[in-house]
Amino acid sequence: MATRIDLTLDCTDAKLLAEFWKTALGYVDEPPPAPFETREEWFAQFDLPEDDSVDDAQWLCDPDGTGPRLSLLKVPEPKTAKNRLHLDIRVPGHGSAAERWARIRAESERLVEAGGSVLARFDEHHIVMADPEGNEFCVAAAAN
Repeated sequence: MATRIDLTLDCTDAKLLAEFWKTALGYVDEPPPAPFETREEWFAQFDLPEDDSVDDAQWLCDPDGTGPRLSLLKVPEPKTAKNRLHLDIRVPGHGSAAERWARIRAESERLVEAGGSVLARFDEHHIVMADPEGNEFCVAAAAN
């Protein structure tokens, strides 16, 4: 049996990144663990420093339950270098290379409107982008 994984992104603004990644991935806010009704209730059980806030972290999940959970955690230090691991957002659909490239470009434009930025284009193959805090990811066609 394969091990399930979660992905975690360090950040300075967990709420901002959560909104971006919900748009990018179609994810939703993950409900708090049982028996808690809210994240605030769950968070209150821990003996954390006074300046820690439930807003310093966000948890997202695939509404279909198939993709990995995404945790966004506030850290004090800024991002200083290229990610060693990045996400590839795969745009579904078949067709010619031109049709696949048109879907990739359309998805990258949608993600720019959501707060992302284009870093590089590799025509007819993929687009390298960054989320609002500079975390790199790629937009490419789904494998056929």
